[in-house]
Amino acid sequence: MGSIFQQEMDEYLPLRDVVFKTLRQGILTGELKPGERLMEIHLANKLGVSRTPIREAIRKLELEGLVTMIPRRGAEVAQITEKSMKDVLEVRKVLDNLSVELACDRITEEEKELLQNACVDFEDAVKTGDFSMIAKTDVAFHDIIVAATRNIRLSQMVNNLAEQMYRYRFEYIKDSSQHSRLVQEHKEICSGIVNGDKEKALEAIEAHIDNQEIAVLNQIRLDREKKA
Repeated sequence: MGSIFQQEMDEYLPLRDVVFKTLRQGILTGELKPGERLMEIHLANKLGVSRTPIREAIRKLELEGLVTMIPRRGAEVAQITEKSMKDVLEVRKVLDNLSVELACDRITEEEKELLQNACVDFEDAVKTGDFSMIAKTDVAFHDIIVAATRNIRLSQMVNNLAEQMYRYRFEYIKDSSQHSRLVQEHKEICSGIVNGDKEKALEAIEAHIDNQEIAVLNQIRLDREKKA
């Protein structure tokens, strides 16, 4: 946990944001394990800060679903469960399908170019093996599609789900055996939207989400077997 903590503490950000980002990264990368207790005093000493920004960060992480508050135990890293994952992906599938359908009709030539560039950026990130960069470029790719819908309410709903989705996205990305498939799925989604082929684009986005669900479920079950 030390390397990530040091790296994040070097960034020029308000202290509460640095602490939040550091703990969030620790959870997403698995350095802070599901079920691990988040002791305010220990974390404050580790980061060299007071307990106030730690408390504020834990509160924000709870809102994102990354931390749960347990009576008489305090805060701990939230478990990744099949139920929570399926709930999030069910909503995501509906929103992504609508986003892709609308984007096929409304995307501009400039946005088509942005989407194609984002597709290349994602593939380049995959080649680096940097999970954080892969996740960042994945988010950027999907954000362009949502922006192309010109639907403010849809954008708000996607943004509200984004933080909950990020953890599952990261779990999927950590499985390097899925990377080549991810790249191909992005290319097919991009091609469908750019060419206005709704059927192809919708088929690609559904496969994209279905494959993510299968991969994360396998990871959850694998982790459960390791603990047994």
